[in-house]
Amino acid sequence: MPDPGPSQPSSPPDDNITSVFAALRSPRRLRTEVLAGLVVALALIPEAISFSIIAGVDPRVGLFASFTMAVSIAFLGGRPAMISAATGAVALVIAPVMRDHGFEYLVATVILGGVLQVILGVLGVARLMRFIPRSVMVGFVNALAILIFLAQLPHLTHVPWLVYPLVAVGIAVMVFLPKLTKAVPAPLVAILAVTVFVALASVTVPTVGDEGKLPDSLPSLFFPDVPLNVETFRIIAPYAVAMALVGLLESLMTAKLVDDITDTHSAKTREAWGQGASNIITGFFGGMGGCAMIGQTMINVKASGARTRISTFLAGVFLLILVVGLGGLVGDIPMAALVAVMIMVSVGTFDWHSLRTLRQMPRSETLVMVSTVVVVVITHNLAIGVVVGVLVAMVLFARRVAHFTTVDEVVHPDDQDTKTYAVTGELFFASSNDLVYQFDYRGDPANVVIDMTDSHIWDASTVATLDAITTKYARYGKTVRIVGLNPSSAERHERLAGRLGAGH
Repeated sequence: MPDPGPSQPSSPPDDNITSVFAALRSPRRLRTEVLAGLVVALALIPEAISFSIIAGVDPRVGLFASFTMAVSIAFLGGRPAMISAATGAVALVIAPVMRDHGFEYLVATVILGGVLQVILGVLGVARLMRFIPRSVMVGFVNALAILIFLAQLPHLTHVPWLVYPLVAVGIAVMVFLPKLTKAVPAPLVAILAVTVFVALASVTVPTVGDEGKLPDSLPSLFFPDVPLNVETFRIIAPYAVAMALVGLLESLMTAKLVDDITDTHSAKTREAWGQGASNIITGFFGGMGGCAMIGQTMINVKASGARTRISTFLAGVFLLILVVGLGGLVGDIPMAALVAVMIMVSVGTFDWHSLRTLRQMPRSETLVMVSTVVVVVITHNLAIGVVVGVLVAMVLFARRVAHFTTVDEVVHPDDQDTKTYAVTGELFFASSNDLVYQFDYRGDPANVVIDMTDSHIWDASTVATLDAITTKYARYGKTVRIVGLNPSSAERHERLAGRLGAGH
């Protein structure tokens, strides 16, 4: 038998393709990316218009921002298939600038916010993502699903009765079509089916055109006419900082969510500075800035099956073609079709497993998740909810480990003049706080030994506590020796002891 030679590695399954070049060589993958980009573009239009209204700017400002953000992040970002565009979180942050100082200052704020994001990205702020607990991530996902659903309620109240069966038909298409075929994204079929029915039946229901006037010209370069002085910086800097932090937090959380869904890793640092660069570009095209759009990302990745940068790029390109070249047709799309898509995205995003395991989870983990969800739903700001969730997790963790430290008396019958205490556990500000009350200062003999072989000093608070213990014994004319410190603890104790004050 002839030697078949070394076996060739099999090509990756179509669904695992994440490279642009590999996708271009796979007709099936390329079709999925193109159709996903089209669905996302259709869903972006009403969202961008509504966020423009929140920011107090013309709808074209939000639409052009979505175009420039999507196209630029497709090249600059570190998370393939993630969608960045004008968002409600950024709109809320920069709205006061528009209201109090006008459009020129708003654009300057967007540019400065982008610069700050680039700086933070280069400094490695993305590495802080490792400190976000899983319970916060689950709360973030569930809150996101609730917000997506709540955002659809205005389109379901005070509307013609026909809207409800149209939404139901759209949902039915997205539920049952994938069971028959996945050749085309079910959301796209649902949008087309509802739109065609409304056109043929000549019925009147709310449409995309009712949300705001679509632009009829291409975006152009824009340079904000603001004084380059300290006063301008004082006005825009607080809002730029808030925009940079909110945008990065929401984008990095979304990137982590997509990582989990696709079982792939992304470059978070690149994503951080890429968001900043995209905002700078958006500002110089007169856009309102933005960050990762979680709902549209879920449409792209989860509902449509996109996996590469092609879908992100085409979402921006299709958006511009639709609103500028085909504005008349796009304006006739019933909002019921897009509402149906977003409801399905909401249902698919919610982590239902987290509800089924509530009884098995520790109460502290549940409290962290619930606090994240509640704060996000109340404030409608995902970034604030995540920060609160992390703070709650930190407090509960500190409280839990605070009880891990023990102080035990070591009996030495032969030595009546010396008493030895053994301290066990990790010592930091929470766990060492009550350490000072664990000793018998009045009743102990003249010599006291504190054995810290099985403990570790983590911070200055613990050193200050040890100083306080030594001081209290000294008041009764007794001496204290601290022994058994490991090298790191000994170095910290030697450097800080006697320099912090007793603290008690």
